[in-house]
Amino acid sequence: MRLDLPLMDNNITREDLDQVIGFLGAKEMPILTQSRQVQALEAEWSQWLGVKHSVFVNSGSSANFMTMSILRELAGPGEVIVPPLTWVSDIAAVLAAGFTPVFADINPRTLAMDADAILACLTPATRAVFLTHILGFDGLTDRLLDGLKARGIPLIEDVCESHGATHGGRKLGTFGLVSNFSFYYAHHMSTVEGGMVCTDDERVYQMARSFRSHGMVREATDGAVREAWARNWPDLNPDFIFAYPGHNFRNSEMNAVIGRSQLPRLDRNNLQRRENFRLFMENLDGKRYFTDFKVEGSCNYAFTLVLREPDTAFCNALMAALRAAGVEFRRGASGGGNQLRQPYLKHLVPEGHHLRFPQAEHIHFYGFYLGNYPSLKADKILALCRLLNEVA
Repeated sequence: MRLDLPLMDNNITREDLDQVIGFLGAKEMPILTQSRQVQALEAEWSQWLGVKHSVFVNSGSSANFMTMSILRELAGPGEVIVPPLTWVSDIAAVLAAGFTPVFADINPRTLAMDADAILACLTPATRAVFLTHILGFDGLTDRLLDGLKARGIPLIEDVCESHGATHGGRKLGTFGLVSNFSFYYAHHMSTVEGGMVCTDDERVYQMARSFRSHGMVREATDGAVREAWARNWPDLNPDFIFAYPGHNFRNSEMNAVIGRSQLPRLDRNNLQRRENFRLFMENLDGKRYFTDFKVEGSCNYAFTLVLREPDTAFCNALMAALRAAGVEFRRGASGGGNQLRQPYLKHLVPEGHHLRFPQAEHIHFYGFYLGNYPSLKADKILALCRLLNEVA
């Protein structure tokens, strides 16, 4: 039976494209690089999320890089707690900023780092916990939040895969010192390429604006910040004071137009994703597949499929059945599984270090995600569950 289910339906609609066409066809020649549309998207996103400040950048990876660079400026060298199950750019950003990554294993119910594992890793050298909310699950616990607060250790949230998910009724991305979002094509909301750095901290916000544009002081919106740098560096042209080793992470007006078109339907689309995920979990064979996920507050942009037992033969039969039915999937869930198995970390961790993280190891070999999107119909989801439940 052919189901022909891609990982993602087209997330850019005709309505979005018409908005771009209207913007480009305006009587007044539009500015194409970062300008008013970017500012408007930042304000609208901040209001939707519930934070004071947002900085629109060209990708979620850039958001990660900027955040870790800002943290290094504020806190100096040290360690950052990171998950073994995440996208490569999280760990790459930690390395690029000169931090030492320290890994904590995951909780199988959320796929995020386990709170007790994180707390056990904390030392005087810890500069932050960089937690990824995987595939739309809420990775937070009150125990973790209280533990970090008591120790004065900042939380950085990667919410790239979890737009609209909540913890205790409050949106993810509002708990940490900084939160990062991705608007890549396949995520809950898309600007084709794009990302956002979000914070309530005024100093972080001003630094993020500078880091986005080559580290230039003139990008700061706070006049006192600009004046202080000019006063302390009188030999420099105030228009060209580079306070930080920044890069060009700016995005375009056209991407912002698409984001502004998509944002008003994000909540509605998220409701459908939640309903899809509920239907998938309720009809999946809980004896074969793990179904005990923490669904409260979740907003899953994918169907999480994890074998209960490490059965290689069954796993191979499952992948063969999915390919035969035209069902696109990714093994290893986010980032392809345990990052500690990847070549870029081999010179930084001891031989066999990946084996110290059994939960991430199980996902690496026996965890998958499948597509979940608003246009997916209930009959397709039920047919997919039948296919999965019948794998021999």
